[in-house]
Amino acid sequence: MNSLIFSTTELLLASGLIVASAGLSLLLSLSIHRQLLISGVRMVVQLLLVGLVLRFIFESGSPWLTLALLIAMLTAASYEVGARQKWRLSGGWHFALSGVAVSTATILVAGFALSTLASTSDWTAPRVVIPIAGIVLGTAMSATSVALNALLDGISSARNGIEAQLALGRTRNEAMRPMLRKAIHAGTIPVINQMAGAGIITLPGIMSGQILAGQDPLTAAQSQIFLMFLLSGAAIASIVIAVWLAILRLTDDRHRLRLDRLKPHS
Repeated sequence: MNSLIFSTTELLLASGLIVASAGLSLLLSLSIHRQLLISGVRMVVQLLLVGLVLRFIFESGSPWLTLALLIAMLTAASYEVGARQKWRLSGGWHFALSGVAVSTATILVAGFALSTLASTSDWTAPRVVIPIAGIVLGTAMSATSVALNALLDGISSARNGIEAQLALGRTRNEAMRPMLRKAIHAGTIPVINQMAGAGIITLPGIMSGQILAGQDPLTAAQSQIFLMFLLSGAAIASIVIAVWLAILRLTDDRHRLRLDRLKPHS
């Protein structure tokens, strides 16, 4: 069976859904039409450019070009983690912290995934390395963004309670444990929902893509199971690293709260 190939006309027809959604936003005064249209245009440009870049890299097979692209992806993900959050760590720490979290989780989990494929002849090929790293990175980025947003907002709102507990001799980990738990819970909800609903409510992306490309459904299901385990591991690892580093940054060695290191996102 041949894989599906969409023509320009079909893509334009599909884009009408975004235009209709923007029109509905205007009609109902939802104020999301601008974001919808800009995001839609940005997505089209980005994906087409990435498609051209990936075609060139796949044809060249260069490990250095692959590495350069992965570094660019990690850098962009580090920025996106804090791009739309209410609070940020000052002095560039937010992006540094995000970069450490998502990069560490992505490298570890993607490395584990590739090591399990070492028996295949093309496991180091760019067309294998880049998609796996990209999928893992996307999940780590989203989970970290949600968790950090919940953590920083919670710490800012509960400042008096945290300082009172610290004054009573509690450690920073003890005083901030409720916010830490809420942040980790918030960050893991999407990937948990994905796993819980996979197969019953939805056919996840990889499985659907392989089925549309003519792959046996059972084989596609096995690929999706493998991927979901990777994504859950990446999400949790990235979240834990990010919230732990954020708590360390927002306190000092005497376990005092340092909200002067936190600033609202302008």
